[in-house]
Parts: sequence; C-alpha cells; structure tokens
Amino acid sequence: MNPEPFRIEPTFSPRLWGSRSLAPLYPDKSDLAEPIGEAWLSDVNCRIATGAFTGITLADAWREMPAEWRGTMFAEPPDFPLLAKFIFPTDKLSIQVHPDDTYAAEHEKAAGGRGKTEMWHIVAAKPDASLLLGLKPGTTKDAFLAALENHTLENLFQRHAVAAGDTLFVPASTQHTIGANMVVFEAQEYSDLTYRVYDYGRVDPSGKPRELHLEKALAVTNFSGGIVQKVPRLTLPTQRGKRSLLAACRYFATERAEYSGLCDCSTNKSRFELLVVLGGSGQIRWTGGDATYAPGECWFIPANLEVFVIQPLRESSIIRTYVPDLAAARKRWQDSGISADALTHTVFD
Repeated sequence: MNPEPFRIEPTFSPRLWGSRSLAPLYPDKSDLAEPIGEAWLSDVNCRIATGAFTGITLADAWREMPAEWRGTMFAEPPDFPLLAKFIFPTDKLSIQVHPDDTYAAEHEKAAGGRGKTEMWHIVAAKPDASLLLGLKPGTTKDAFLAALENHTLENLFQRHAVAAGDTLFVPASTQHTIGANMVVFEAQEYSDLTYRVYDYGRVDPSGKPRELHLEKALAVTNFSGGIVQKVPRLTLPTQRGKRSLLAACRYFATERAEYSGLCDCSTNKSRFELLVVLGGSGQIRWTGGDATYAPGECWFIPANLEVFVIQPLRESSIIRTYVPDLAAARKRWQDSGISADALTHTVFD
C-alpha cells in the first residue's frame, strides 16, 4: 500500500463562549445558528476525506493503516497520540486546569488515564486580546479559595497580552483561561480531561450552571509555579521560505513554516506528521499523486512518505506538528545551528 497524505475532516464543537463566524479559516461557517468554540482537527471520531481511507474515522484508519505509515514509534498501534484544534473564543473560557499523567492514571482511568499538556499558538488577535496563564508566584491555596469566594480570582493570575504569532506552553497542573477576541491553534496530548474551577456565573442552554470540579482542580494545581513567559520562536534552516520551532515536549513538537515557493519536504520514519493550514493555498505533491490544500485543513503525512512537495499558489503558513523522539529531535535542532541555551526556552522536558 503506497503511502499518501490524506485530509481529515474537522468536527465542530458548540461552546457558550464560541463564535458564530469562523471566517476566514472556514468562510462557509458564518451566521451560525449556535456559537462554535472549537474545531477538532485530529479527533479520533473525525472522518477521513481523501485517499484510501475515505469515509471512515481517524480511529479506524489509524488501526488499519500499515505500521510504516504510523512510524516506528507507533509500530504497535496505541491510541492516537496527538490532538490538534482551533479555538474561537468571543468570551472568556472557564478558569480551569488539567491533570498530569500520574494523577490521571490513578483517578481518571475511565477517561483514558492520560493527563493533558498543551501549547497555544495565536493565529489572530484583536489589539486588546489577553489570556490568563499561571498563578502569581506566592499564591497559596487559602488565598485562592478566598478569591474564589469573593469573585476576584483573576487578580491572582498572570495576565498575558497576546498578538498573532505568539506561542505559550501550558504544562499540566497550570491553571489558565483563554480570553475573547482571538483565534488559537492548540496542539496537545490526546486527552479531554478538564477540571473547571470558575465559570463567571454562566448557565448552559437549559439554564443550569455548568459543572465545576474544584476538589480535583485543587488536588492537581501547582501552587509553586514561577513566572510564565511566552515561548521564543526559533528559526530553522529551510530550502525556501521560513520554518520555525514554536514549542516542543515529549508529547508534541510544533513547527510553523512559511512557504513562498515550491519546497521539497522530508519526513521521518519514526513518526507521522499533521499539517495544519493557517493561511494560503496550493498543492501537496508526492510520488503517485497530488492534492490541493486550503485554510483550516488538517493533513496526515505518513512517516514513510520520505519526500513530498509543497507548491503554494498563494503564500502559505502551515503548522507541522508531531510526536517527537525528544532526545533525537533536540540533537537534530542543535546540529542545525540552534544553541542548547536557546532550546531550553522552547523545548520542555
């Protein structure tokens, strides 16, 4: 079975804080009847839109594809390991926190037993856009509970003004919320475990407050975290255009490439990649086939494809995200000329 990229259809999730227009990423989704908060690009229930697995779910395609497509890291097919999504907030998300793997394995076996580490890359933002990430150093559990009681919880958080192109790394156990007036790309460990702490008094369509998970949230929250900084973008050498490392950890590595002309791209036999189109249009070409790409799309690139070509028809911004062998990836980035010191601010162990 010859390797070929295939496109994954996103699933769109309604949210109270979402948007009724997802343009320009999804220009056909405007004047929506209900607000959409998230587009899940690699959910296991997403359908495959092109290629040999057309019509079946990503979960089924993952099991049925040749092992060489998944890569040597996934020779025996575990659950699909990587979730990519877009987030479209027009209001604040709830203040929330995610457990780490250790806590999830013990307390959340029914939900998959995996924690949730993630990263955010700001695709678009209005001038006043900001988010909360990390408690201020010195915040105690008692101070946190007091602020929760008197509705001043935001005062205990580090606030970050954001602009298009910013990246933030969100370790498990770090409390956070995303604010309004931005579009966010998120790559994360494949998990949907979220402990909601505070929801600004909102109610669901039936008029009931959404469930809170304060006891679990307090159990997993890191109250001794330090100052949170945006992740510096590291430029990688490329044949044409520009390619940057946004953030990496053992669960995912995420790069952003700007393609202005035809570019030969290589794969890594150890792992597949997901290509997510932020802007532009063009063709993906490989031995035996080609396909057009457009904004908002997510493409699965098999590990054994070896070489494929990006031919932009309009200058294109494309996310490339994958599960790395972190030690090998760190060496490769250093061999490309990035210093070990620079990597300490972008690669998280």
